[in-house]
Amino acid sequence: MLPMTPIILLAVALSGAMCVLAFALATQALPFMLCLCAFRLVLACGAGVVLAGITAIAVAIASFALFVYLREGLRNPTAQLVVAIVYAAPAAVAGYALMHGLIGLAVVSEPVKTFFCVASGTFVAVAAVLRLSAIK
Repeated sequence: MLPMTPIILLAVALSGAMCVLAFALATQALPFMLCLCAFRLVLACGAGVVLAGITAIAVAIASFALFVYLREGLRNPTAQLVVAIVYAAPAAVAGYALMHGLIGLAVVSEPVKTFFCVASGTFVAVAAVLRLSAIK
């Protein structure tokens, strides 16, 4: 049993790292999705993978910068709320889907699954808004 211990510890560490990565991608869902769309578009236009990757990274940075600029530049609280909702809505959907994928095979009732999925979506959306508002 001793040789299995490092493998189990590695599996736990990798699972934790994947959860952190999934949470980071979920809170940045809108820039990440725009990045993927830009990558696929540039790749479909005949450019190489390197150019598509550079373009995708530039689009992700520009979209995040645009949302930070709009969040800080707008003085109307209603407009700021609209920008935060537009940024957080894809994050909420990603958080919901992430939890649905993780808890999908668990043997619990549907209301409990739905509660956990909605709670995860809410948590990720709030984290996305806090991350957007923390950048100044």
